[in-house]
Amino acid sequence: MGNSASSRYLEIAEALRQSILDGEYPIGARLPSESDLAAHWSASRGTVRQAVGLLASEGLIGSRQGARRVVLRQERRHSFQQLNSFAQWARAMGSEVASRILTRTTRPATAEETARLDIAPGSEVLDVLRLRHLDGEPVLVERTAYTDWVAPAVRALPEDCVSIMDSIAAEAGIVAHYGEHLIDALAAGSEDARLLRVRRGSPLLRQRYLTYTAAGRPIEWTDDRYRAGTVAFSVSNSAAAAPLERHAAPGVAGH
Repeated sequence: MGNSASSRYLEIAEALRQSILDGEYPIGARLPSESDLAAHWSASRGTVRQAVGLLASEGLIGSRQGARRVVLRQERRHSFQQLNSFAQWARAMGSEVASRILTRTTRPATAEETARLDIAPGSEVLDVLRLRHLDGEPVLVERTAYTDWVAPAVRALPEDCVSIMDSIAAEAGIVAHYGEHLIDALAAGSEDARLLRVRRGSPLLRQRYLTYTAAGRPIEWTDDRYRAGTVAFSVSNSAAAAPLERHAAPGVAGH
């Protein structure tokens, strides 16, 4: 019985989340009162309060206590079907995006960067640390290694450049045509926690990806870390297409 009761609020939260996503409760609308939701779901007020609290923690609805909560936004979903920049995706979602380059450092490539970027051992890369905001909240820390032929274009960009990908395409003709993505989760270290305003050890969604030009020349190897609850990634596949691969994490090597 305990497991059934404890999962009940997750079931209610998922149904409400889907209703928000489907537009049944558009941005600015108020959810039914806790008592109305409890009656609809034949659940206790406490169970409904847990479900509503979960959506509030995800930022979908207002966090102020009250009989009815306002829908703040719909879920942010980032699809891999198109290789769009973060800024292009955010604008398409109707979100305001801001970015700041915190550091730009030339250093020797790590063993993983050497392999991913197909460069000679001992080659230098431009290491860029960047913090990105959506609608005024810090959601993403980017750590990117750019190959030496891309580095001058990235060095020339202003600190508040909204999209490095879009800018180097427009100004230097360096266009990303292909991407390979790896997704996992990890705990926030002290630097991530400080930048994203979360507690150390908080869960982060990590996306690492490699981009190439149309000719197959590697451009960047990026380690992106998202604050939990800010972005969902969507993948569409079919039995007729190449299957989605799932790999075991390689332990904690390198982290």
